[in-house]
Amino acid sequence: MTALRDIESKLASLTRAEKAQVLKWVAQDLEGAFSGIDKTHAMAGGDACIVRTRIPVWLLVQARQLGASEASLLENYPSLRAEDLTNAWAYARTYPAEIAQAIQANEDA
Repeated sequence: MTALRDIESKLASLTRAEKAQVLKWVAQDLEGAFSGIDKTHAMAGGDACIVRTRIPVWLLVQARQLGASEASLLENYPSLRAEDLTNAWAYARTYPAEIAQAIQANEDA
């Protein structure tokens, strides 16, 4: 409980904007970090996937690296929405090593 008390006392000294940022971090942590992205071991070997689909983020990133446009991704994966791609790109920017490792593992397979 001392950690909570420490946090409580530090919160009092933050500005409203800083408190909003802390709230955003906590919400992301509780939500699994990214809305629209899901990671479960039962699906795609635990790779980060677009919710409602089994499409791994690394697959979309690799396709983009190989020259696929967002329009072609949306056309080739009808279950995807533009918002899904935005979430995938944000996830990939945050976890570049994870995405690179998944791409490499797929190429090695």
